Amino acid sequence: MIGKRIRQLRIEKGLSLSELAESAGVAKSYLSRIERDIQHNPSIEFLEKIASVFHITVDAFLQKNTHIDEKTENDWHHLIKKAIDAGISIEQIEEFLDYSISRLNRKE
Repeated sequence: MIGKRIRQLRIEKGLSLSELAESAGVAKSYLSRIERDIQHNPSIEFLEKIASVFHITVDAFLQKNTHIDEKTENDWHHLIKKAIDAGISIEQIEEFLDYSISRLNRKE
């Protein structure tokens, strides 16, 4: 997850893996392993170095884009109402989400 975010930001800024590693003062091989999710849970120090290159805080770096447009929000409200009307419980929805997420993670 964090590796994908680093890669996304790096590409958005037009940086190569080597350029980001050099600018942040981290090993290119380690950065590559993080981006490919081979290495998990990088240290706060590593995240601070990477975030500084992007001129953002570690908190901002770790946050997902939470902006939802009005149409998407309305679509979600409609879907939730439909599930409630069908008698589907929150627990059933959470179970379905957990199952779906685990399947998606296995495909990656």
